[in-house]
Amino acid sequence: MLDRRKILLVHPLGYRADAAARDISRVANIMPPLGLASIAAYLEQRGMRADIVDCYARPDSDRVIRDYLLAERPAMIGLSCTTSSFLDGIRIAEMARRVLPGIRTVFGGPHVSALKSGLFPDYPAMDYAVVGEGEETMAELLLKGWDDPASVGGIIYRDGADAVWTGYRERPLVLDELPFPAYEKLAGFPASYRLPIFNYPKTPNTSCISSRGCPYACSYCDRSVFRRSFRYNSAEYLYEHLRYLKDRFGIRHINFYDDQFTFNRERVEKFTTLMTDRPLGMTFNCAVRAEHIDPELLTRMKGAGCWMMSLGIETGDEDLLAQHRQNADLDHLAQKIRMIKDAGMRTKGLLMIGLPGETEQSIRKSMDYVFSLPIDDFNLAKFTPFPGSPVYEKIHELGEFQEDWEKMDCMNFLFVTKGMTRERLEELFQEFYRNHFKRHKVLWGYVTMLWRSPDSWLRFLGNLSSFLKFTRKTERFEAEPSAPVAPDAK
Repeated sequence: MLDRRKILLVHPLGYRADAAARDISRVANIMPPLGLASIAAYLEQRGMRADIVDCYARPDSDRVIRDYLLAERPAMIGLSCTTSSFLDGIRIAEMARRVLPGIRTVFGGPHVSALKSGLFPDYPAMDYAVVGEGEETMAELLLKGWDDPASVGGIIYRDGADAVWTGYRERPLVLDELPFPAYEKLAGFPASYRLPIFNYPKTPNTSCISSRGCPYACSYCDRSVFRRSFRYNSAEYLYEHLRYLKDRFGIRHINFYDDQFTFNRERVEKFTTLMTDRPLGMTFNCAVRAEHIDPELLTRMKGAGCWMMSLGIETGDEDLLAQHRQNADLDHLAQKIRMIKDAGMRTKGLLMIGLPGETEQSIRKSMDYVFSLPIDDFNLAKFTPFPGSPVYEKIHELGEFQEDWEKMDCMNFLFVTKGMTRERLEELFQEFYRNHFKRHKVLWGYVTMLWRSPDSWLRFLGNLSSFLKFTRKTERFEAEPSAPVAPDAK
């Protein structure tokens, strides 16, 4: 018999486990699967049992999954998938069915929320899919999914040869009513996870999400999970969340993984007041838009412990930027970046190469723009048209697109806009990275990390070979070591 009040939640790796040690993205950053941790906490609060296996933090997890299934016999296994990890999720679901016949599989995450029932004909390992937020839907699915799936809103289920979509749930969740994520369900937390190198002053540290959705509608953003909603935790809830992380796990620094942390000014003012009046001894990073910061707010945030701010620049070509997002005013953005730096915080720019309409000239403009600003760190992504983003619907009209899901991780040029070649995009991408690290101000900024973020330097030196290889080739995976040649084969 399978336990219908028990589920194993899995975060798939997305590639072969033996390649994990060569993955530069894992060396630089391992973020906890906060969505699964939130679902686990919600289910446990309602008397159900939920455990988590994070294959990204523990790549060789197939045996862990098999042993759990045989020992605990859960009725369901849930897999939260991005586009690049979806096929690995299918592999794990097929394995689970072999190990524990009768188990039901349920998929969630942005990939299935975007493509919905269109996935079911090609992937018979899918029994259910959760579209949108998972907490309330998963609780109902565990209780009613076997006998009455049609009564559960927000899912797709198999009915014979058909995939039935029950429609979106009527009401979004009230975030302050959710329990804190079940961090304790993540093996080795917080030591198993690490923020991007040079993006924190102290350890232990972790990520936190205090909002869901985004009020903007950029062409390249997938909005399939939260659609057009934008909600956030109150300042009081947020403060208590941080205090919980400090008291239980000793966390000293937080990266807020929100799209727009400062959108609601009143919330940020209350939060900074709490952090100032009742200090927790913690620092934090956040992402902001230029429209929602000013000198007074920045001073408050610096005083409350804000260490670094990230801003989405995307491109330094204003005409190209205007095709893909609102408020494409690069002069205004530059002013706000300087404002953040003047307030005493580090700045990080988030950019893309290869947007539809990109040219070599626009990439050169991006280099000139970024190098003219006091940006301490930056993340340069290779544009990827994800299912669920507005641009995905017409992407084949805009250039050549190789839709290889396993490589859709923003580290491969799968889309090549008209007028460009994949080879030239790669060359310009490498040039952009190398020129950034040649700048004296940037190099001095990394030197200051010796005393501002000593743990980052220890990680950097411990993985020096991997980082240097990435700056030369900008490839996610290092080449596999060659097999030794037997003497008689020479």
